[in-house]
This record gives sequence, structure tokens and C-alpha cells, in this order.
Amino acid sequence: MFQIKICGITRVCDAVAAADAGADAIGVNFFARSSRYVSPLDALPLVDAVAGRALTVGVFVNTPAEEIAKIADQLKLDAVQLHGDEPASILRALPRRRVIKAFRVGPEGLAPLRAWFDDAMRGALYPESVLIDGCRPGEYGGTGQVADWSAAAAYSRTPNLPPLVLAGGLRPENVAEAIVQVRPTGVDTAGGVETAPGVKCPALITAFVAAARSGFASIKSR
Repeated sequence: MFQIKICGITRVCDAVAAADAGADAIGVNFFARSSRYVSPLDALPLVDAVAGRALTVGVFVNTPAEEIAKIADQLKLDAVQLHGDEPASILRALPRRRVIKAFRVGPEGLAPLRAWFDDAMRGALYPESVLIDGCRPGEYGGTGQVADWSAAAAYSRTPNLPPLVLAGGLRPENVAEAIVQVRPTGVDTAGGVETAPGVKCPALITAFVAAARSGFASIKSR
């Protein structure tokens, strides 16, 4: 789907900076409790700013499928990211959508993810990709908590699962090493390129994209 996503975009200038730096996708957060929340109306210029240059991903947390579909259609989003406690059955209500299902991997490791996929397989339901995030109790992501790279690497080595997007505490300083250790298909950052929640730094975005590209080039050459 993408290699590098800059998530939590709240300003047009940051959307443009992400695309200019070479990011493949931007994420727009529709979770009202998030410090990076934007309304569907405010998201429209963000999506328009990168049309034809980067994929646009709407981030939702425990949102009814009908509302997800409505917003995705209104904004012509390329994909939706389910970042809450959504059951596998929600995929049935989002047919023909490109869906990224996020999991916050904590002390239980991959067990909750495996249970979710057991349900998904019974219904022949699969997201297009899986995102592994850091885990902080009571939070739904965007905390800067570094994900469990060992668990994420174990997921990457498991056959017949959707491609992995690694998130959670990724910054220009650590993203290349994360890619080498985990070998994901894509990486995702929000706070790692910010000066304040929802306020991106163009220099950090550029550094993150360059470091990520270096990491992906490194694993490709091995």
C-alpha cells in the first residue's frame, strides 16, 4: 500500500511538506479524543493538497462502519485505518475498501492479534495490511510509545498474513534500525516529526523519509 506514512496531519502546509519530502501517504485522524483530531470538513483541504501525490488514509477509532464509509466517500480517501477495538466482522461492512487494521501490542504480545485473525479467517475477512503500534493503557495510539519490535518481527516472519506497517515511537534517529530489525512493508509516524501535537516540522519529515528510504534500501540489498 505504502512505504512511508506521515500521520496526524492537521495543516495543509504539513500535508504538502510530507508529499514534498517523498512520503507515500498521509494520515488524517477522525478520533475526537485525539490531540490531532480534524473534522471531515477541515480534512478536505488536507486531502486535496496531496491529491495525486500521496495516498490519503482516514484514521478511525471504534467508529460505526456506516460513518466510516460516509466520510471515506465524502473525502475520496484511499484507505481507512481502524485503530480501535473493532472486531473482524467490521470488514464485512466495509466491502471493497482498503483497510489497515491497527493493533497495540502490549504485554500479551501477538496473542490478541492472533485471536482477531482467527475470527477473521472464519469469516474469510482480511484487511489489506496490519499496523503494529506501541501500547499505553487507556490510549489508542499517537503516544510516542515505541512498539515491541521483537513481536513485530515475529509477525513479519509469519507466512500468509497481511503486510505489516510498523508504527509506535518512530523518529528519524531510529526508523532505519527499526526497518532492519522488523522488516515491515511500511512505516508510520506522527509525533516523531512534530514540534507539538499536530504541528509537523518539515526538516524532521524530510529526515524521517530519508532515513526510512535508507532502511528499506538496506533490507532490499541483503
